[in-house]
Amino acid sequence: MKIKEDSSTRWFRLIAYVVVLAGCVLCLLPFLLILSASLSSNASILNEGYSLIPKEFSLEGYRIIFEVPDDVLRAYGVTTLVTAVGTLIGLLLMTMAGYVLQRKDFKYRNVFAFFIYFTTLFGGGLVPYYMLITNYLQFTNSLYALIWPGLMTPFLIILMRSFITSAVPDEVIESSKIDGANDFVIYYRIVLPLSVPGLATIGLFLALQYWNDWFSSALFISDAAKYQLQFYLYNIINTSNFLNSIGAGAGVTLSEGVPSESMKMAMAIIVTGPILLLYPFIQRYFVKGLTIGAVKG
Repeated sequence: MKIKEDSSTRWFRLIAYVVVLAGCVLCLLPFLLILSASLSSNASILNEGYSLIPKEFSLEGYRIIFEVPDDVLRAYGVTTLVTAVGTLIGLLLMTMAGYVLQRKDFKYRNVFAFFIYFTTLFGGGLVPYYMLITNYLQFTNSLYALIWPGLMTPFLIILMRSFITSAVPDEVIESSKIDGANDFVIYYRIVLPLSVPGLATIGLFLALQYWNDWFSSALFISDAAKYQLQFYLYNIINTSNFLNSIGAGAGVTLSEGVPSESMKMAMAIIVTGPILLLYPFIQRYFVKGLTIGAVKG
């Protein structure tokens, strides 16, 4: 039987829909401005500013970026490879760490948890980090330098520990041990299937961390064939700014030859495109993982 709603309930639902719709529009506006600017001529952006509809349509920004398509595709490939490999290995290591740290029969779990948490407050700094990667691990000019540092992120380990504590009851693990299952069987056949929302949440965080990383390439990579996409596009921006500064110093305007503004917006679209396509498929797991994992600690 359908329950009849009173007028106050209908008004509340209408107001809620309006508020949610307004929030969606506010979140969508910046992306629409970036998309419009990427399809606008550089002169129209400089003279008239940004608008939701391109005032002078132009693909010049994309043309400059894809002037050498092989380099762009190679940078895309490096970033995709680093993101995929780093996310998969990082998920494996951090879920194993989270599972061990939430086990009450592990005597030193609080000690290890303290050391992991301590690294979120204090770090050695850039110089020791650089020396570790280059002098001791000798990862210079290697994809290991792009993958290895992000495999164990303290915040994500703590988040995974909290999620497993909330999602996997101790009674399930105890009954599995009584049935003869060892820790690896429990981890693979019980903990991982029950932790799919947490895996999606941490996987998205980790993938974004790898996908948006450009600083590692700036520090450890000198071979252009191993540049990540973000660092490759960053170099293009620096080159265009350098050319514009030379032109300004010589009294020549190079904004038409090097469309820096529209090119920046085109780069933003190119970089965020794959993540925007990925997010809808894991959104329901992402929201559930955040809410469940935040209940207990």
